[in-house]
Amino acid sequence: MTMSHSATIGAEVHAAPQSKVRNLAIDRARTFLTLVVLLHHAVIPYTYFGHTDPTYFFGFDMIVLATDSFFMAMFFFLSGLFAWSGIARKGVRGYLADRLLRLGLPFAICAFTIIPVAYYAISLRQHPEIGFSEFWWNMVTKGPWPSGPIWFLWVLFAFDLVACLLHRLSPNLLDPINRLSLHGRRRPAVFFAVMLAVTAAFYIPGLVRYGHSSWFEFGPFSVQHGRVMLYATYFFFGAGIGVAQMDRGLLAIDGRMAKVSWDWMVLAIVPYCLLWGLIFIKREILGNPSPLPDWYEALYAICFTVFSVAIMFLILAFFQRFKQSGSARLLDPMQGDAFGMFLVHYPIALWLQYWLFDYDLPAIVKATIGFVLTVAASWALTRALRQIPGASKVL
Repeated sequence: MTMSHSATIGAEVHAAPQSKVRNLAIDRARTFLTLVVLLHHAVIPYTYFGHTDPTYFFGFDMIVLATDSFFMAMFFFLSGLFAWSGIARKGVRGYLADRLLRLGLPFAICAFTIIPVAYYAISLRQHPEIGFSEFWWNMVTKGPWPSGPIWFLWVLFAFDLVACLLHRLSPNLLDPINRLSLHGRRRPAVFFAVMLAVTAAFYIPGLVRYGHSSWFEFGPFSVQHGRVMLYATYFFFGAGIGVAQMDRGLLAIDGRMAKVSWDWMVLAIVPYCLLWGLIFIKREILGNPSPLPDWYEALYAICFTVFSVAIMFLILAFFQRFKQSGSARLLDPMQGDAFGMFLVHYPIALWLQYWLFDYDLPAIVKATIGFVLTVAASWALTRALRQIPGASKVL
């Protein structure tokens, strides 16, 4: 007697895992995202939004709109891929202890060192008379105490904590997502549609309620109110894929997702262009009101969500084309240092921008110098730090 399709998928979810094989497509996607973060921070001073330098280039606005719409959400997705299986393998206590070491310790160290050094470069432009020790003390004791990019660490740990609680309630809680992933090996559009619908349902109300600029802030702990649930949906969809048999589901190297990459490109380009149309309406017709009308926020959130999910599928599909062999000349050597580069790059980027400020150079030249030197310096610094005994367990 043959099993039904759904029964077969259910059996695959709980099948014994195969021998662990490194998924180079995921590794390369994560390293690529790290470079996107560095690029994002290298070009922000020369944009409409973050115009902190006298030079400007519209092309950087196009980059920032795209990157800001997906890269952190995709980081949560990739991190979630290994959460559920990690909890099952290590147990709740072992998993949380590991995450405290990998996330909590870097967050604490960076909050007291990396972040003050980075933001001192900005402070010097406004208050050149203040020394670093005074600036550091005021930041830590009086505030504001910005977190820069390391907000990702504490939010990710919070999601890991929630995942542990949910796993204790029921280890099978995310099985529906895993079955959807296994089905997505042949029909990725179904997974895309479900993820898009769920993400929109959680993200749109938050954006309409809080808008783009509302942040939760408590000391160095900060996150955008309107995006918390967006990040949570990405994390738990990733966790669902990683429950079991990840190599046989949506992200299978021989799956259909990589074969329809042109579809993902169209699905990304159309909403991206619509986002620019909405930005034009906001600036030229509405006159940049604050707060924005609810209808505007809702339309923006819909376009944002479609673009965000679609470009993530496009990037994953692109790297799946590498399959599991071969070499990416830049991404593969950098893979082991990517997390460290994420942690240490911010002060390097901001101080380079501080030094470039007074030079009469085009924005493209400044951004290129800043990006290349940020990548080189943060990579070299990470390599050096990883030589410290025990540092490689954190970095």
